[in-house]
Amino acid sequence: MGHWWTRNITEPGKLPLLLALSSFVLTFVITRIVVRMIRAGKGPFGNVEAGGVHIHHVVPGVVLTVIGGFGAVASGRHGFGSAAFAVVFGIGAGLVLDEFALIMHLDDVYWSEEGRKSVEVVVVTAALVGLMLSGFLPFGVNDLTEDELQDRAGVIVSIGLNFLISLLALSKGKARMAIFGVIVPLVALVGAIRLARPGSPWAKRFYRRRHRARAKAQLRAYRHDRRWAGPRRKVQDWIGGKPDPEPVRSLPGGR
Repeated sequence: MGHWWTRNITEPGKLPLLLALSSFVLTFVITRIVVRMIRAGKGPFGNVEAGGVHIHHVVPGVVLTVIGGFGAVASGRHGFGSAAFAVVFGIGAGLVLDEFALIMHLDDVYWSEEGRKSVEVVVVTAALVGLMLSGFLPFGVNDLTEDELQDRAGVIVSIGLNFLISLLALSKGKARMAIFGVIVPLVALVGAIRLARPGSPWAKRFYRRRHRARAKAQLRAYRHDRRWAGPRRKVQDWIGGKPDPEPVRSLPGGR
């Protein structure tokens, strides 16, 4: 265990990344537990207010992220300073991304359907950092041999090609596959080959006159969403808590 830790974590300088990821996930979990207790009216916790203004935890999160980020850049990859700033950065990032939906909508949508986006972003971020911690590097650089790494032109071509594949997957409406494809190019390649989702830039541009392709894409998207929407919602509810039910809007005339 000690040899593995030294070879895979300490020597490559991945300890700050591991600490940042651990503190990020732990902060998100603790934050969600606390806010769910506040929501249920249990425990000693309560909302923080100053002058009648509710202070969201994204505010201290931004401060900690800035301190941790600049401190980590200044301290390098080794030593106590880098480890400490990595923890600070991870805590700040956890607080910020837990309210990602609030930042995106500029509204308090924490317990609404839109608030699910925060949980999704946190899960995706943790997964991407975990892949990098496991040895994957952006745009498939980890797949290059030592000789290929010495050839700068080859590296640039490889990175550019993988970037274009990820961009193609994104244009087809496969945002998750494009994001993960930055770390694992094969994922982006699958997204780039498959049919585009309806409403994506690719579908609007190339399926406009291809009625058969458009119909097939709509049918495939419907089946995919019908199969996975329910399980995805259950996982999001388990992680972040169920959103508040949306108010029933009455029709004009009181009906």
